[in-house]
Amino acid sequence: MIKPMKRVSKKTGEVSYLLRVNLGFVNGEQIIRSKTWKPDRKMTPTKMDEEAYKQLVFFEQEAKAEYEAELQREAEQKRLEAEERLKRDDYAEYAKQHTTFKELAEEWLKHQEVSEMKHSSLQRMKSCRERTYSAIGDMLVSKIDFTDISCFIYSLKQDGVNKFNGKGLSQKTQKHYLTFISDVMYFAKLKKIISNNPCVDFRFSNNDKREVQAYSLDEVNRIISALDDKAPTMYKLFYNLLAFNGLRRGEALGLEFGDIDYKKSILSINRTSNYHVGFGIYTDSPKSKNSYRSLKIDSKILGLIKQLKAERIKQAIECGDQWQDSDRLFVNWQGKPLSPNIPHKWLQRFCEKEGLPFHGLHSFRHFTGTQLIASGMDAKRTSMFLGHSQTSTTMNFYVHSVEQANESACDCIANLLKTG
Repeated sequence: MIKPMKRVSKKTGEVSYLLRVNLGFVNGEQIIRSKTWKPDRKMTPTKMDEEAYKQLVFFEQEAKAEYEAELQREAEQKRLEAEERLKRDDYAEYAKQHTTFKELAEEWLKHQEVSEMKHSSLQRMKSCRERTYSAIGDMLVSKIDFTDISCFIYSLKQDGVNKFNGKGLSQKTQKHYLTFISDVMYFAKLKKIISNNPCVDFRFSNNDKREVQAYSLDEVNRIISALDDKAPTMYKLFYNLLAFNGLRRGEALGLEFGDIDYKKSILSINRTSNYHVGFGIYTDSPKSKNSYRSLKIDSKILGLIKQLKAERIKQAIECGDQWQDSDRLFVNWQGKPLSPNIPHKWLQRFCEKEGLPFHGLHSFRHFTGTQLIASGMDAKRTSMFLGHSQTSTTMNFYVHSVEQANESACDCIANLLKTG
């Protein structure tokens, strides 16, 4: 049992009282509150004791009041936490019965607008809304199952879905739709509207996967030769960059003169230039962190860059006050960033006029990767050169070239062993 009051005297003659109050027990532990009180030195010892007892009574009342208030605050906090848990449970139950896919998807997109999602990725997700909402937008999220998703994805590859060519959507685009739905369903899982994401078990058929189309070495030589003879400097540089360095279209369009190290003949990939319907041309970061890279450039390309820079000064003077200053390599007649669809259309018309094969712009990149692998460069270094996020991506794209390289290496070792 504690003593409620203890008198302490110091050698200096100073006297103090330790006041202690027992507030009861919690989980077998005694709750004690203590306080030190110092009397006036002019008081007599008897008067000090009398006043100390009064202070003890006051302190006991004060300590009990504070302790009761503390208990009430704790009880209120527990009540609020219980209400919050109940509210969350009620919300989840309510959401299961009332939340449609479209409502939840719009909520999820608003979250992404303030997140670190790449702008191009966000715009791609938004572009998936119209077809997705038409198919499953009005369905309750809690009712959407694997069959619903499978039927929708399957419908995307049917003829007539693609408004531009009358065909079905490519498997790559189908995957964009599946990613959009899966991300929204994962959001639903976090909000406890569903317990499992029905998208995780969906698999695409390898039969639907389009073969990677690459220009042959002869085709690239013919195209580059024709461009060198007849194309303006800007287009000549653009397609040489795609063929020599395997750049993505957006990476090439995002290049600025400041990205070039003229002494070391190196260019750095720091940004991309993209286009989205309803938003226009915009600048974004490269596809992945590995897409930030520095590449050695051929003396021919360096010469074209210097030539283009000289021509750009003349172009700005001729355009006058309509010119908009930009450090970009590839711009329109006003100096604004070149629209991403122009290089494709320009080369298509050029190839038709010159009787040359045209497989699109990205086929130059496939040509570069194929030639690097076929020439003996290992997949890891090829992956770094092309800016792939994973070496497996390189292996999947250029599996035939990898197999040919392995075959050649095997034959080489076999020949060495035979001669040995």
